[in-house]
Amino acid sequence: MRYKDFTWPHNPEIYTVEHRRRVAVHKLPFGSCVFQELGGAYRVLRGEGDFFGSGAYDQFRRLEAVFQEGGPGQLVHPVWRVQRAYFVSLKAMERPLPDYVRYSFEFWEDCGGPGGLTESDDGGALSRPGAQTGGAGGSRGVHIVKKGETLWGIARRYGTALTDLIAANPQIKNPNLIYPGNEVRLP
Repeated sequence: MRYKDFTWPHNPEIYTVEHRRRVAVHKLPFGSCVFQELGGAYRVLRGEGDFFGSGAYDQFRRLEAVFQEGGPGQLVHPVWRVQRAYFVSLKAMERPLPDYVRYSFEFWEDCGGPGGLTESDDGGALSRPGAQTGGAGGSRGVHIVKKGETLWGIARRYGTALTDLIAANPQIKNPNLIYPGNEVRLP
């Protein structure tokens, strides 16, 4: 197994792969709630292993340094496809010894493009027919909200600041709660 510039001397012995879906829960009055699918799913790769022999603790320290770098990297696993992932957890499972370290780790798959978080386009209409499409000092149009979209994602798609998008849409009382079919005016 390899991540960024770290190659495991032997593959970890335990692996689990969990598939997750992005969902938000919004509480409503009187104890009920609404679920909003935020689009996309991702995988979580967890595992456990040990470094042993002379230099075991040094191996763990090198892995810890890769964890501290932050940012995504390419995760190469002997069974699963190569994926871009974030190294989100590293834990020494017991007191490390110079010749033995038991550890666990967790990676989250990055489903986005080269810039990190991205929003997928399912091919739906992005603006209302006949809407204004730009011009000096004018609105660029109207975006029709699709299932799973967020104001942050819409702002990113059109290259505008989230605060400007919120200011252009006073009809949206809660910017964290938008529904498919809502109209969002583009600044």
